[in-house]
Amino acid sequence: MTIPVRPVDVPASVRELARREGLGTGHAVWLNQLGGLTFAYPDVGQFVKWVPHHPEFDVVDEAARLDWAGRFTTVPAVIDLGSDEHGAWLRTRAVPGRSAVHPRWIAEPRIAVRAIGTGLRSFHDRLPVLDCPFDWSLATRFAWIKRDEDRVLIEQAPPIDRLVVCHGDMCAPNTLLDEAGAFTGHVDLGRLGVADRWADLAVATYSLGWNYDGEWTDELLDAYGIERDDDRIGYYRRLWDAT
Repeated sequence: MTIPVRPVDVPASVRELARREGLGTGHAVWLNQLGGLTFAYPDVGQFVKWVPHHPEFDVVDEAARLDWAGRFTTVPAVIDLGSDEHGAWLRTRAVPGRSAVHPRWIAEPRIAVRAIGTGLRSFHDRLPVLDCPFDWSLATRFAWIKRDEDRVLIEQAPPIDRLVVCHGDMCAPNTLLDEAGAFTGHVDLGRLGVADRWADLAVATYSLGWNYDGEWTDELLDAYGIERDDDRIGYYRRLWDAT
């Protein structure tokens, strides 16, 4: 996942949507490893996320999760969605702030990392587990394991620490910060669901090494307010890689 550094081809469905809805001039702000693109339309304060047809992408599912989570915390509000033979798109209202991997925050990693930690704690505390209709449990994720050698993870699962509504993709880019470096909201909730909080914490700390120089795991955990648990971190990172 990266910020595009050169022009990208705008899918025809996105061009047509921008023309029809009068979105103005847009630009690509995000490219993921499976070819998904996110476009910003600052004139109207909107974003359009486009994804090719792929079993890991479902904009209908993500829209449902955004609508539910938006009752309790700050996430993009869904405007509409659609698809054609090439892919699907999801149009949302902008959430104030910049990604934690914007060059501004890459240059100030301690501020970014602490905002990721405090933002994740807020997310876990605010969203009600008992009311959540979405699942990201071990049983669900075990069904996604592709390689036989990774199936040992089914027998190695640690006891649940605390069930929360997990974000499901807590990589650093999905936290937004304001100009002062405070957490403002989250994006990309396509896998939101109930799971052990370490499923998010392990990935959040994992991703720091992909985006910032230095070792920041303890800083994030301190901002979240939890003691380090290397066994759970290691397990949920292996599960992430396997699924």
